Amino acid sequence: MNENKLDRLRAFLLLFCCFAIVTKASAQSVRISGSVFSDGHKPLDGAIVTIFPSSINTITDKKGHFFFTQIPKDSKKITVSYSGHSVYEMGLSLDKNEILLSDIFLHPEAKQLQEVVITENYESRKKKQESLNIESVNSSFIQRNLGGSLMQSLQRLPGVKTISIGSGGSKPLIRGLSFNQVIVVENGIKHEGQQWGADHGLEIDQYAVNRVEIIKGPSSFMYGSDAIGGAINIKPVPFPAQHVLGGSVDFTGKSNNEQFGGSFNFFGRNEKWFFDTRITAMDYGDYRVPTDIVQVYNYTVPLYKNHLRNTAGRELDLHGSLGYVTDRFKSVFYVSNIYTKSGFFANAHGLEPRNVDTELHDKSSRDILMPHQEVTHTKISNTTSFSIGTHKLETQLGFQQNFRREWSHYVNHGFMPPLYPDDMYAPKDLERQYDKEVFSVAIKDEFSLGQHQFTVGLNGEQQQNAINGWSFLIPAFKQSNAGLFVYDKFQLNDLWLLHGAIRLDHGQIEMKEYYDWFQSEITENGQISQQYLKRSQELTRSFNSFNWSAGVNYTPGQWSLKANLGTSFRMPIAKELASNGVNYHYFRFEKGDPNLSAERSYQLDLGIDWQENKWSVQLSPFFNYFPNYIYLNPTSQHDIYYGAGNQVFEYEQSKVMRYGGEFSTRYQFLKNLSGEILAEYLYSEQMSGSKKGYTLPFSPPASVLFGLTYNPEIKHLKDTYFSLDYRYTAQQNQIVPPEKKTASSNVFNLAMGTKAKAGQQDFIISLQVQNLFNAKYLNHTSFYRLIELPEASRNIILSVKIPFLIHQ
Repeated sequence: MNENKLDRLRAFLLLFCCFAIVTKASAQSVRISGSVFSDGHKPLDGAIVTIFPSSINTITDKKGHFFFTQIPKDSKKITVSYSGHSVYEMGLSLDKNEILLSDIFLHPEAKQLQEVVITENYESRKKKQESLNIESVNSSFIQRNLGGSLMQSLQRLPGVKTISIGSGGSKPLIRGLSFNQVIVVENGIKHEGQQWGADHGLEIDQYAVNRVEIIKGPSSFMYGSDAIGGAINIKPVPFPAQHVLGGSVDFTGKSNNEQFGGSFNFFGRNEKWFFDTRITAMDYGDYRVPTDIVQVYNYTVPLYKNHLRNTAGRELDLHGSLGYVTDRFKSVFYVSNIYTKSGFFANAHGLEPRNVDTELHDKSSRDILMPHQEVTHTKISNTTSFSIGTHKLETQLGFQQNFRREWSHYVNHGFMPPLYPDDMYAPKDLERQYDKEVFSVAIKDEFSLGQHQFTVGLNGEQQQNAINGWSFLIPAFKQSNAGLFVYDKFQLNDLWLLHGAIRLDHGQIEMKEYYDWFQSEITENGQISQQYLKRSQELTRSFNSFNWSAGVNYTPGQWSLKANLGTSFRMPIAKELASNGVNYHYFRFEKGDPNLSAERSYQLDLGIDWQENKWSVQLSPFFNYFPNYIYLNPTSQHDIYYGAGNQVFEYEQSKVMRYGGEFSTRYQFLKNLSGEILAEYLYSEQMSGSKKGYTLPFSPPASVLFGLTYNPEIKHLKDTYFSLDYRYTAQQNQIVPPEKKTASSNVFNLAMGTKAKAGQQDFIISLQVQNLFNAKYLNHTSFYRLIELPEASRNIILSVKIPFLIHQ
């Protein structure tokens, strides 16, 4: 047999083998589709359709349609469930590759219920299907717990805290980790601001938030770098129903800082096109604390009428979305612009906090004088999803600009000239300016192979940050990141669900050199000369990382058990690598280390959930180890060039061990009376370096919350509630100098609300009294804890939401 015939034979055998494999794979899986209706022939949207024994499920669309691809041929049964209807069940005999089922009709359920029945909702189902610890809250939760910012509204959840500055700015703290260790995702796009500082709050409009998922623990395999401590995932607002035109109006008032404002929402949709718009405005004055004297770095500051001078602010937020939706294709454009202007406590910020003009500041509690900050965050993004065969693909494109300016009177220090030069490139009072632009792209594909549900994703990001102002802290830089991940969810049987994920990442950061704009005196070999000091040198660093995650869910009866073990990483940021200046918010000189390696974490998460009739119990312990945690270490050196002898803090790395957990239990005492206990605990310790044996900064102390809720049935009112929370926070003696110990505290909060109807219109009314008994206490995770400033005085918050419908 000649060579050509041998080649043709090999090709034929290879083709035959491929055909046999494909035929066998096709023969082992089936496509099933059908429709679900009520007994009145109305399509049922959101019915849950499940195939057994694989437990593969889907939900019906607005027309009641559903379809499965690649269902195992040994499937025995299909069930359909819908709230308020009896469960439909039918045996399967799969002798074809594609089956169209007859229309399925569900009948209303008519049976006597127990006094109290805890039903499984979307959040509880999702918890059982994820190996990570996830908390989900909706807009009703935010309405009930409305704070000065989104994160302040979420901190009732165990394991979630905030680093707050003033009444309107805060950043998330999850299990003691914050700054660039926790990411925020809004409408699928990673939020990129100047999140490296404690005074850098989130530019998020909480009135525009519908549902939030808080992931406790490392989430790097889904989101990449900076998710080493967890993620706040702000879900998109649901699409409006077809042929609807409506909206809502929110009004909010707060007594402590005399805030007034609100939000107006207007949306509409025909069959396939929709729009959704919102405008939010707020104005607030200086907030009050339960003391008239505060010690700021060892000098006494009297407070006029308990007000913190210059903590007033205002906010204006604009949102818009436009989308096109069909059964198999969705594309939505999101546009938002968040503007905030807020003052810093004048006696604790800036170059000369002791020389504050108190007479000027105390004339009005609503003016915003210097020092203050202005931030404008613009975000434009598109999310498109569509189906191709058995694949559901999603693409996301995003652009963000975060423009931040910090204003402060020019006061010379060190060798800075006494008079500000007329020909300077920056305005006289512009202390610092950061202008960050970010372009991002992500592609995700979800598909099933037998009992495996795969998600494959690719994402990339390019950002650049320009600087300006007469004060220097970090250099201008460019940064790029790219990552690829594969996630597999394998349904072993009705009880066991396995998870596995791997991720590859590459990142690079390029920092520019920077010279002082003024000359300093330098003494070398007894000779004095004038030089422009170099604060930052050109530096390029690249980082590569491979991470993995493995988890398991076991759900026998009323129990739900889960475990997840994985790794995560974080690239060091420009501040950690190249900072070289005075941070006047902390009165310290911060110095970066260009040789830092990427932060790495190993974490074990466990979850135990039990529900029975009136009871619900959850326990979420974790263990975390960092071989190279990045932290800011105080040294014995003092700055002589740029400030009044500020202590020098240097970025270093050390081994860190952390463990702790959250516990929650709920009990339904009576039909209208329920109680809950929410507790949290965290222990962290540095195991190497100059701070060996110490904890980490901003480590939250243990706390427990006892809540009681009464839901009376009142004629002409709906969803009425009265709730009382008591939170005990333990003392925090585990500190890192120059932190100080924090005493224990006892705080009560009261809340009530209802839905009232006027004609055809619902009014949603909620009232809170925060710090009911005006307790004077310190929050260990607050920015102002450094100057022993107590938390805000009693605050009464009234919120009214008025939904309206113009056309249906």
